[in-house]
Amino acid sequence: GIEWSHVAKKPTFAGLWPKLQKSLTGADYLAAHNASFDSGVLNACCAAAGVAAPTVPFICTVKLARKAWAIRPTKLPDVCRHLGIKLNHHEALSDAEACANIVLAAAKDGIPLLD
Repeated sequence: GIEWSHVAKKPTFAGLWPKLQKSLTGADYLAAHNASFDSGVLNACCAAAGVAAPTVPFICTVKLARKAWAIRPTKLPDVCRHLGIKLNHHEALSDAEACANIVLAAAKDGIPLLD
């Protein structure tokens, strides 16, 4: 639902990257639902901006949910429903918080986060 009028006067990725990069300092990993997509987009944005992509590993919460709780299907709403995590799907902050809560739930259950 994002339209050009929503972003036309907003900073570019290259303009935001220094602030974003600082927020990643010290991170052990990044988490995303279907992380291969998100890591690909992040790497493409970094390449287009001429900046180095982060080197921290991604944790895929799809793979994590399958490994930890054998959840199928593993769409974000399905995983959140299974774990009792509140979600306003496709709202960026809610999706990000849900991924963080999936990682926390797996860690609480003693599931290794990184392969």
